Amino acid sequence: MSDDFRWYVVHTYSGYENKVASNLRTTIENRKLQSLFQDVKVPTETVEEITDGVTKMVERKKFPGYVFVKMVFNDESWYIVKSIRGCTGFVGPDSEAVPLSETEVEKMGVETRSIEVKYDVGDKVRIIDGSLEDQVGVVDFVDIPHNIVRVIVSMFGGRATPITLQLDQVELLD
Repeated sequence: MSDDFRWYVVHTYSGYENKVASNLRTTIENRKLQSLFQDVKVPTETVEEITDGVTKMVERKKFPGYVFVKMVFNDESWYIVKSIRGCTGFVGPDSEAVPLSETEVEKMGVETRSIEVKYDVGDKVRIIDGSLEDQVGVVDFVDIPHNIVRVIVSMFGGRATPITLQLDQVELLD
């Protein structure tokens, strides 16, 4: 994340999330404020819904009543967001804007990183991060949506030990 741009959560009236996001994007574009605002999102998820025995995929808001805004926080950006119809304020103590941490952003699925995985099950890899850095092992399991890879490493007198890591903590050996 850039040091200047941070994610903030804006509270809206229920059902107004898309309208607030749309109006905020329009205001940013009309006033040429791209230097203050980078992104406006209403995170959604696709879920399976069964109604009268019929299964269908439905898109739902992950956080009803909230809009996520990546912006540089100052008096001008604060005023622009607060003046959008349907916006009730920022989320934080006493409605003061508090930026989300990188961990919160990642856990909430607001901003996703794309990781190119160049290895597959059975490939030899080297651990490049963490307490087992420079250990070599064999990929046993890869779960890209959950950012997990399980590597079998020889430890404790030659015992095959499974280690669960994040996808970017290992690299393919040549």
